Amino acid sequence: MVVQFPPAGSADRGRGRQAGEARGLAPVTYLPGAQPSDAAQDALASVHAVPRRAVTDADDAATGQRERRDRKAARAGNVAIHQLARRGMSRWELEQVLAKREVDAETAAAELDRLESLGLVDDAALAISVVYAMHTRKGSGRAAIESELRRRHLDDEVIADAMAELDVDDELERATELAAARARQLRSVDYEVAVRRLSGYLARKGYDGEVVRSAVRTALEGHPRGSSTGNGVRFR
Repeated sequence: MVVQFPPAGSADRGRGRQAGEARGLAPVTYLPGAQPSDAAQDALASVHAVPRRAVTDADDAATGQRERRDRKAARAGNVAIHQLARRGMSRWELEQVLAKREVDAETAAAELDRLESLGLVDDAALAISVVYAMHTRKGSGRAAIESELRRRHLDDEVIADAMAELDVDDELERATELAAARARQLRSVDYEVAVRRLSGYLARKGYDGEVVRSAVRTALEGHPRGSSTGNGVRFR
């Protein structure tokens, strides 16, 4: 039998194909009858398999975690963008939507931070838009507007800054416009009845007492069925 010996100083590389492969070296080729026994090769393979398997499992676990995290983030982003496309929402409102869609708190917070950094969630801008929309389009007073801002869980400072945009004179002017328009429907009722109805209407809009009294008095000037001074004919 002829045995091929490996070069001097490289005895470890001759202990099996697995040893050479594990170290990234070219495999050692044994002549017939010179290779280690099956038991020795199995033992060596088991030794080298342990660290390889541990590293592989750790890598797989990390990759799996990243993939799950990415999927959750993508889902949170889809839900949030869909909601924002429908209407402006405060951070708190969007947080509630994500919670109802079973997005975990950590993922939701990260997505909300991202949207804020992009300017897609901006409580201060939302508050100002609500003030102008409610005042201009709906004719709402300060009380109603502030109540809506608080319902949307905006910070006190944000609310105060937004409400500062609403001038007192503008509020009185808008209330008077509303009262005058409604007063045209009340020309057939007594002055006192018209006052009560207009006052209730403006109060429900969120105007305070002083604004209501001033707006009603102006709107009912020249009312055909009486006046605040008692002049004119009054019918029952």
